[in-house]
Amino acid sequence: MLVLLLILVSLCCYGAIEYYGHQQRLRQIPLRIHINGTRGKSSVTRLIAAGLRAGGFKTMAKTTGTLPRIIDIDGKEIPIIRDQRANIIEQVKIFKYFERRKPQAVVVECMAVLPEYQWICERQLIRSHIGVITNARLDHINEMGHFREQITRSLSNTMPVKEIYSGPYIKEGKPLPPVLFTSEKQNFPIMKEVAEEQGVEIYRVGGKGVTVDELRRFGHIEHPANVGLALAVCAWVGIDRQTALEGMYRSAPDAGALKIARCIHNDKELLFVNAMAANDPESTLEIYHQIANRFAPLGSLLMLLNSRADRQDRSIQLIEMTAANVNFDYFVLTGESLHRFMTYIPRYNIPKEKTVGLGWITPEKVYEKLFNLIERRGTVLAIGNVGAGGLEIFRYFYKHRRQEA
Repeated sequence: MLVLLLILVSLCCYGAIEYYGHQQRLRQIPLRIHINGTRGKSSVTRLIAAGLRAGGFKTMAKTTGTLPRIIDIDGKEIPIIRDQRANIIEQVKIFKYFERRKPQAVVVECMAVLPEYQWICERQLIRSHIGVITNARLDHINEMGHFREQITRSLSNTMPVKEIYSGPYIKEGKPLPPVLFTSEKQNFPIMKEVAEEQGVEIYRVGGKGVTVDELRRFGHIEHPANVGLALAVCAWVGIDRQTALEGMYRSAPDAGALKIARCIHNDKELLFVNAMAANDPESTLEIYHQIANRFAPLGSLLMLLNSRADRQDRSIQLIEMTAANVNFDYFVLTGESLHRFMTYIPRYNIPKEKTVGLGWITPEKVYEKLFNLIERRGTVLAIGNVGAGGLEIFRYFYKHRRQEA
């Protein structure tokens, strides 16, 4: 019994020392930025970090997107190798690494889904000066709630808090108040209500001010709202628009970024659109309209849904959305739980002759099958999940591209 008591006391002491050490490390970083939201977190994290670096800030970033990465002061990417499932305590280890590099600013993507963990990430682990909530859409509904209002309040747990504003950011000799930027429109009043309770300034920033010419300079398709948010954060700390943009153009996109590859095989042409990282219905439909407007006529439209066994609700939402809103020629199923999803297809009046069940097969076979489905020209809109082989499918198409679209 005495031994157990000593172990317990030792663990408590160790935890207290670790917590104190982490708070000390936070205070040594003049500018801390915390990124949350349903879609676009990884992209916005990268864009902001690149803009800050271009503006002269020694900046480090950490993403938890398709492939978790630390982005060093010089823009070099360092893979995060996990020997177990992602855990928010990882942020403590990341800040130990940050401390050795002595950055002036850090940009950290939230890695929590559960509301209480999001609260801990902000109030105990990051204590940000600037918060960003990209948007609040229907995703992770089992963890955050089945309604957008619930999801908005959950995401708002990562909003900066004036009462615990540790080491305020100093601009031109004056401390700046904590601030939140968001592109969310529908539930902005909820965020504003929370911000007022916490003494936080809040600004809604859309993508209307971002020009077509500015977007075309990116090596991939970037969402205007993501760029608008990143530019707003950079402007807040004193970086001019053109300087920030030049840094963003040079930055590497996330592995799950919206990339397009044009492939030619046996005199057939296929445009492959990787939208698998946008795995909520609203974002996916938005991308469909964007692609339809930019690349019309699309030829034969193949919707490729790559599913994960642990994200079945998400796949069902995407099946329902596609059936109701997209005029496609074929609905192709890859990934896990093929049999279950094949049984769902008839419920949404998707004709059997338009349904192609492939399951988890090699990317090469997916490539061949999709080309066999078209006569001369077609477009593949890949949606769902990058896991369960999804990323490998896109990489195969990208490797065999004739050119980027």
